[in-house]
Formats: sequence, C-alpha cells, structure tokens
Amino acid sequence: MNKDEWWSGAVIYQIYPRSIMDSNNDGIGDLQGIISKLDYFAELGIDAIWISPFFKSPMKDFGYDVSDHRKVDDMFGTLADFDLLVDRAHALGLKVIIDQVLSHTSDQHAWFQESRMDRTNPKADWYVWADPSADGTPPNNWLAIFGGSAWEWEPRRKQYYMHNFLTSQPDLNFHNPDVPKQMLAEVEFWLKRKVDGFRLDAINFCYHSTCLKNNPVKPEETRKGLGFSVDNPYAFQYHKYDNTQPENFKFLESIRALMNRYPGRLALGEVSSEESIKTMTDYTAGNNRLHMTYSFELLVDTFTVDYIRQTVEALESELDGGLPCWSIGNHDVVRVLSRWGGDNPPDHLAKMLAALLCSLRGSVCWYQGDELGLTEADILPEQIQDPYGITFWPTFKGRDGCRTPMPWTNGDKAGFTETTPWLPVPDEHHAKSVAFQADDPQSILNNFKLFLKWRKQHSALLYGTIDFEDVGENILAIVRCHENEKIFACFNLSPEIAQGNIPEKYSVSSLDGFGHSGAKLEGQHILLQSYGVFFGTIT
Repeated sequence: MNKDEWWSGAVIYQIYPRSIMDSNNDGIGDLQGIISKLDYFAELGIDAIWISPFFKSPMKDFGYDVSDHRKVDDMFGTLADFDLLVDRAHALGLKVIIDQVLSHTSDQHAWFQESRMDRTNPKADWYVWADPSADGTPPNNWLAIFGGSAWEWEPRRKQYYMHNFLTSQPDLNFHNPDVPKQMLAEVEFWLKRKVDGFRLDAINFCYHSTCLKNNPVKPEETRKGLGFSVDNPYAFQYHKYDNTQPENFKFLESIRALMNRYPGRLALGEVSSEESIKTMTDYTAGNNRLHMTYSFELLVDTFTVDYIRQTVEALESELDGGLPCWSIGNHDVVRVLSRWGGDNPPDHLAKMLAALLCSLRGSVCWYQGDELGLTEADILPEQIQDPYGITFWPTFKGRDGCRTPMPWTNGDKAGFTETTPWLPVPDEHHAKSVAFQADDPQSILNNFKLFLKWRKQHSALLYGTIDFEDVGENILAIVRCHENEKIFACFNLSPEIAQGNIPEKYSVSSLDGFGHSGAKLEGQHILLQSYGVFFGTIT
C-alpha cells in the first residue's frame, strides 16, 4: 500500500444527508447541518466524509434519482453551502467524497424528457430503448432490483425503456459515445469544486449487452443476493447480460485518466454483481482503472470466522494493484449491530466490530451512527418511506430502519430537528445519543475515538500486509506486517468465552492502549471474553 495516497488505510465516514442534522427545521437534514457537525466528525479521528446524494432530484429514491447533476437540491441547500462545507472540512483536515450516480438518471432529467418524446430528437439514443416483442411484451426477461420488469412502456416512442432500479430511474445508454463523454463532464464539474473523490454508485451497471438476450435462470438453491431480499425475483436470474459488461473497462479507464489530471483524488466504486470479488479485482486492475472498490460481501447476514476469512482471502489473492475497501454497514442494509448481534446486541460487540473492520488491510467505509452502536429501527407500515420496502413489505421492510435521524441529544427529536423528522427516531436510540455517550469513557463512541487514534500510531494496521492464522473456534486471527512492525490480532466472534493457541512460530506480547479488550494471554494460550479483542506485538 502506498503511504503517499491519503486513502491508503483511511476511514471514510458515510453521511446520509437526510438524516444527519436539520438546520432549517423542515424535518430533513441538509448541508448546513453537516457543516454544523464537522467538528464532531473530525474529533472521531476519521480521514474523510462521504456524502450521499444531495443533487437536484424528485426524491423517488431519495437522491439516487438525479435530475440535474450540477445543482444542489433546494431541500439540502445551495452550491455556496457545498463550497463552504468543502472549505471547512479541509480546514479540519477532512477529505470530502461525494456520490456520483452515473448509470441512470431521474425520469425528470431534461435529457430523458427530451429522449422520450420521439425517436429522432438529439437525445433519442441517450437512454436504453428497445422495441417490444411481437406480442407487445418487453424485449426480454430482464428484471429491476426494486421489483418487476426492467422495462417500462413509453407510448410516445412506442418503445420500452430500461431501468435497473425504479421505473423513474431510466438507464443511460453508454454505448452512445456522447453519454460517457457527458458523464465525465458531470464528474469534472465537482472536481473543479475541490472534492477529494467519488463513491461511484452501481458502477457496474453502466453498460448492458446490446444483444438483449434473456438472462439465464438461476437454480432455486442458489437464489441468494447481496444487498437485496431473497424474496425478490431479481435473485431468480444470473445477471449475465443486463450489467457488468466488458465495455465498462474502457469507461473506468477514462474516469481514471480524468482523475489523474487532478492529483490526490479518489475513485471508489460500488460493485454489486454475480461474481463481485472478480469484478472488484477487474475494476482495480493495472493501475489505470479505479483506485478502490467495495461490494456487499460483508454487508450480509453471515457472521462467521470462515466467511470473513474466505471473503478477505479471496479478494487479496486476486487483487492486482488496487486496494480493498471494506464496509459492514451502509444506507442499504440492516444496521450491522442488529444484523450480526440479534435483538439485544451488547455494547462490546459494537466495540469489537469497529476494531475488526479497521484492522483489515485497505480502507474502511463507516456508516453514520454505527460508532454509537445504533440498532435497526422498527418502522411501522404507515411510516415507510422507502419504495423498495413499500413494494416488498412485509417479507422485506425496506431500508428505512438504518436511515433514521442521527441522535445527537436525549430530547424528543434527538437534537436532529425541532419539528417532525422525515423518519421517526426510535426510543432505544435516545440512550445511544452523542450527548449521552460523550462523558462516559467506556461508551461505544469514546471507544471508537480511542481506537482510531491508537490505530494511527501503528503503520502495520494502516499499510501492512495481511495473513490469517488458525487459533481456535470462533476466533478470527490476523497478522499485519509493515516494515519493522508486526501485529497479531484476535477477535472473538462469539458471545461465549473463546480459547485458542497462538502458533508456536510467533512470539507475541500484549499490545495495550486501544480500548476494548476482554483478552488474556498466557504463553501461547489466548483467552477471549465474549466478543473480546486482543492485539499483540510479534517479536
């Protein structure tokens, strides 16, 4: 790992702007709200903030349906607010990453409004259009992630348009050379506004196969998806033709070429594909594509030593020049503490998960509120905002449960707003508020701060190689080495006491100062309390 690149070993804090802080009391978070909390983010010890979409949008998918890539939506503020945010973040030593939604737009975007009118206008070929089958049905069996066919009828053109997500999110046609050229211009607009990088949303969805062949059927026993409900018919197919096409490599290389003209800027891609490990390695190969990618591999329900080890080792064995970026929580999945800890997860699980994630090689995307130990909120049917949840209720309740407002204080509105928030603050989050935890040296929040501060003192955790060792049941053991520093770390993934033996080839002594522990070392024998953590120096 190159220490000269600021993102090497960085902790990137994801901000979901609707839910971070409401500055104008309309119940929705905004850019001025983010500005008011920049000191908090800096005090955490993170390296960068990633702000989810704040662009002009009808908000059918809460900002991931962009109607103007160069404007800030009125509910979030203005371009002047954004410029101020960047300047103040930089003054505090924080980098600023923003989302770029390149594969699709809102159906309210001026480009689509023109494209849908007829087959001869200047934007006619900017979106994916197809004639119906002979019987009037869609051209193939492709499905949308949010339910139903990936094709929607447009009577003015007498054609179907493609949408991988909502019907209001038509897919751009990247096979038209004007489209990737235009999207690069949209990216450069923000580079000129001094952003430090981009999280590239659904970056493997930019291209489709022009053959429009049916996707093959997936056997029932293999119908599991990363990042979407298994009750979703989307899991019934191998998505061979509707995304992750080889033509995308050229576009990724053009993104990297643009980024190279602005030194120190990061291109981080989100990948959700049939073979995400392979896609991640392909998308970062050769030092001329993306700098990093992350996927849903650790955003799943599975929480075992074998799964985490096999996932990390699989990516490490394939990487060719790119860096891994790991995440266990974001705005699309159930809060990690509920996902991996059940109904009543203990505080020490939250502390262990932070140490574990931040000890893997590469960089980290950390979701807002996880440093407080927030659990998934139970949203009543009548309170659901997420169109995904509305479609699949009750077997899948949507993503609102991880998107509730940040609890800053213990008050009725949790210090987020003075009016009714766009999503309710669950009662159990009040006792996890920033104010409640701030003065408790043993709190999840203060442990997170302490660990990140301690981590920065150890180059092996920031830049080192990674290897795994067999120590004992339920114990994930890793070795991180960089220059003269060698660290042996153990994590008990069980609520029960775990015991193991450090391999004889290592001479290990305890390394203290990182906060949460729950470990005892006697010779080569290690004993870990429930969700305990051990760090040692290899001599």
